[in-house]
Amino acid sequence: MVLAAGLGTRLRPITYEVPKPMVPVANRPVLEHLLGLLRRHELGEVIANLHWFPETIRGPLGDGSALGVELAYIEEAELTGTAGGVRAARDFLTADGDSFVVMAGDALTDADLKGLVDAHESNGGVATLGVKRVDNVSEYGVIVTGADDRVQGFQEKPDPAEALSDLVNCMIYAFSAEIFDYFPNDTFLDFANDVFPALLDHDVPFHVHRIERYWNDVGSIGEYVQGNLDAVAGHVDLELGGELVEAEADPEAPGGDGLGAPEAGLPAGTEVNGRVLVGDGVRVGEGVRFDGDIVVGDGARIGSGAMVKESVLLPGTEVPEGALVVGGIAGHKGAVAG
Repeated sequence: MVLAAGLGTRLRPITYEVPKPMVPVANRPVLEHLLGLLRRHELGEVIANLHWFPETIRGPLGDGSALGVELAYIEEAELTGTAGGVRAARDFLTADGDSFVVMAGDALTDADLKGLVDAHESNGGVATLGVKRVDNVSEYGVIVTGADDRVQGFQEKPDPAEALSDLVNCMIYAFSAEIFDYFPNDTFLDFANDVFPALLDHDVPFHVHRIERYWNDVGSIGEYVQGNLDAVAGHVDLELGGELVEAEADPEAPGGDGLGAPEAGLPAGTEVNGRVLVGDGVRVGEGVRFDGDIVVGDGARIGSGAMVKESVLLPGTEVPEGALVVGGIAGHKGAVAG
């Protein structure tokens, strides 16, 4: 199951008109990247819960066949929490009696999901939580474990000096059907606040599995920009949307120093000092300079003499002649929703 019903408030104003799972990273919606990851790990029977602008998910993705998965939906008129959404899909998730995977629909990752499932089926617990080591725990829920990786407790966004662990919850879970026996009888249910504490209260064993590959919850504007740049740099294994243009490494070669790159329709004389992911239908004026890793969304227009550095240009963005865009996001209202 992919949890896709949230409002994505920390990513506003981008998410005022579109759910966070459909916000583009490397010119493809985050949810498309996740469905590709599920397909690669042979987890191709997927259900997603919807709430915020559901048509912007159901319309483009349909039944998932174009992405190689079987995609079903369940719509929530009112938000019921992370665990509440899973409870509503119980029949789908437990139909064959096997373990199932639940993951947030708004994170950028190439996690080894098969490794997570294998760990879950070997540790004998009712749940296995994907976790990641981070340097700064103050923005995350921290998980405290024993030597056997059994969960012993939680800390919510602790002060680094008081943190008992550097393992944070990635919201990538493997569950056995028995997990539903420990869901409290509340309308709104959250895993971190309701279900996992119930497991601790009943002394039910559940464990963690460390994710060694890339993970970014793209929950803030800064993390969103970084996720895009990391994708362009190849730090996360996913399918890019568009054509990647890289600076010529040999300054003596034709187009050396990034000059005169004809790729992706860039005019001769375009200076590329880094890596630029160029979407479909992009138009670039004369004498434009790109520095560092950059994403240029579909249909963007960049005026002559403009300079762009380490930024994300959303679809349809118009950068005026001679403008400077550095270290952020450029776009316009309706850029993502349209």
